[in-house]
Amino acid sequence: MTESFPRQQARTQRFGLGSPRTFGVSAEGDRVVFLRSPAGDDPLTSLWVLDVGSGTERLALDAARLPSTADTAEERARRERVRERAAGVVAYSLDRSARRAVAVVGGQAWLAELDRGTAVALDLPTGAVFDARIDPEGQRIAWCSRGELWVAEIGDGGASGLAEPRRLAGEDDPLVRWGQAELVAAEEMGRPEGYWWAPDGSGLLAARVDDNPVGIAWIADPTRPGSPPRAHRYPFAGGADAEVTLWWLGLDGRRQEIAWDQERFGYLPVVTWPAGGDGRPLMVVESRDHREAQVLAAIPEQGTTEVVADWSDPAWLSWPRGLPQRITDGRLLLFECSEDTRRLTLDGEPITPPGLQVRSVVHAAETVVFTASSEPTTIECWRWSREGLEALDRGGVVVGAAGGGPTTVIARRCMQRCGVDAVVRSGSAEVAITDLSAVPVVEPGVRILSLGPTSLRVGLVLPSDHRPGTRLPVLLHPYGGPGAQRVLADRHAWLEDQWWADQGFAVVVADGRGTPGRGPAWEREVAGDVAGPVLDDQVSALHELAAGEADLDLGRVGIMGWSFGGYLAALAVLRRPEVFHAAVAGAPVTDWRLYDTYYTERLLGRPDLDPDAYERTSLLPLAAGLARPLMVVHGLADDNVLVAHSLQLSERLTEAGRAHQFLPLAGTTHMMPSAPEVAENLLVLQLRFLADALGAAPGNAARP
Repeated sequence: MTESFPRQQARTQRFGLGSPRTFGVSAEGDRVVFLRSPAGDDPLTSLWVLDVGSGTERLALDAARLPSTADTAEERARRERVRERAAGVVAYSLDRSARRAVAVVGGQAWLAELDRGTAVALDLPTGAVFDARIDPEGQRIAWCSRGELWVAEIGDGGASGLAEPRRLAGEDDPLVRWGQAELVAAEEMGRPEGYWWAPDGSGLLAARVDDNPVGIAWIADPTRPGSPPRAHRYPFAGGADAEVTLWWLGLDGRRQEIAWDQERFGYLPVVTWPAGGDGRPLMVVESRDHREAQVLAAIPEQGTTEVVADWSDPAWLSWPRGLPQRITDGRLLLFECSEDTRRLTLDGEPITPPGLQVRSVVHAAETVVFTASSEPTTIECWRWSREGLEALDRGGVVVGAAGGGPTTVIARRCMQRCGVDAVVRSGSAEVAITDLSAVPVVEPGVRILSLGPTSLRVGLVLPSDHRPGTRLPVLLHPYGGPGAQRVLADRHAWLEDQWWADQGFAVVVADGRGTPGRGPAWEREVAGDVAGPVLDDQVSALHELAAGEADLDLGRVGIMGWSFGGYLAALAVLRRPEVFHAAVAGAPVTDWRLYDTYYTERLLGRPDLDPDAYERTSLLPLAAGLARPLMVVHGLADDNVLVAHSLQLSERLTEAGRAHQFLPLAGTTHMMPSAPEVAENLLVLQLRFLADALGAAPGNAARP
């Protein structure tokens, strides 16, 4: 009997298990390091090495042979911020030559000698270890433990030569942490780390994070009434952020705070130590209103900084990941927004053309390897050199890339097959890295269209056995908001949508204003209003599509989504009930005053200065008008979009006498359910709700 899709998707963690990911390349380009689990349904991830010359893959740190221990609270928080579902070795650090790697599993640090093919536990006397990283020279290891930052010499003797650890920084106050990222840095800025090794290993730059000013959100587990709630420091919009400073911690004992104008620029979204240039680290500091930022070059031992670039934007600033950098000859690699394109620049001169939207920089040395989009539904890999631009991969979606020396790794998904194609290119040689992911039991068939005067990118998925002339209820399945796309040339991305279609729906996915890949002006269309434009674009996509697709029944339209998509789904039935007839809202923001400072204030301003923006985007004032079936789903352990959002909406609906379904998920965070049984049956329960509300006839649904 064929396994049901809901069960298979849950068991394979959305078909991500078994695929190679998280690549590192040695400076010489002779070795590639990556993570992969041994099968498409095995969550235990291990560290692997590929010798580029021979094309041989070998295990460097086998998670199956490591003792099974529980993760620390810090590690669980890190996994939540980066949405890591797998177990085993899920993060690692490399020295420059990729001779050594360090990883932490269950609070225990491990040193892998990649030349020798051995791995040993490091006996660190500080208790549970978090975020252990080796220095670029491969001679020292730093780690965090209980809010403190520690270091020890490894030397050539490896674990047997481990010197006495030294505490570089730490304080008695449990709300002051050294070497760790504050919540908004890890969740919203894309900066999960809190310390950075000097290239020569002589010391570190480290963030000191003081959470004392930050408000408290209490996270409780109602299924265990005897357990105390957890105090979670959460910077609500309009409230106080953590106080973050940056320090030089020399291994010679010197300590120096790095000075900049923190009154004007309170955020520290980027710290990087480029291999090229004058040896000075680069920092990006940003104003709280997100309209100004500076690139600073620091002299760590002196604690001084020099402004090397200024940015400003009337709406908000955002920059491709991996910037700023210096290439080998010392020129500064940055970006500019000109001709409605995010373009790379070297010392202020554009090196990428209009229309090619730069997304991230993955390697900067003599050449620059970066990802970009010439069409919003694709993410391509490009390389700049003195000879010009070269497309390394086009037509699909690059999901991972890395470079070192003459070697580049590109991992991509495409429309032709599911799974990840990971290719190592070095000179004229090309080596594939094995993908072990599961083969889905559904075969997605999607049409990607460009519709209407704004060329909305829309995906349409019909039942596999659809016969023209059969009218279908419509299910919109968007994310729809800033920072994420759903309409991509990636077969893997359409698996769940095909399952929904095979239950009797025409599934429609639309990327409207605010979504990435189409340039700064498109993204800024939602400034001050994350409700009106995004909802209007979903309605426009639906009507434009139905004008050419007679089988779409506009009298039976549902909408579902998670996170921002959940907000959009609830907004749709509350504000436009004449268009949308049922909704499933998963982990929705219902009042933006309850979301975090960095994300929310960039889009809406501060609630004390722009209260109207918060009123017009809140779901709570609309609750009394609910006239359509609504299911709200929320994890009780969600520390990103707090369950208070859904509880407050449910309270308003109940006060107004509006019937609705509320499904709380015990122990579930914002990552959606991790237990396979819950993940599987959640799909089935949502299907039953929508089928009942829209009069669909599900035929292939698994039973809980």
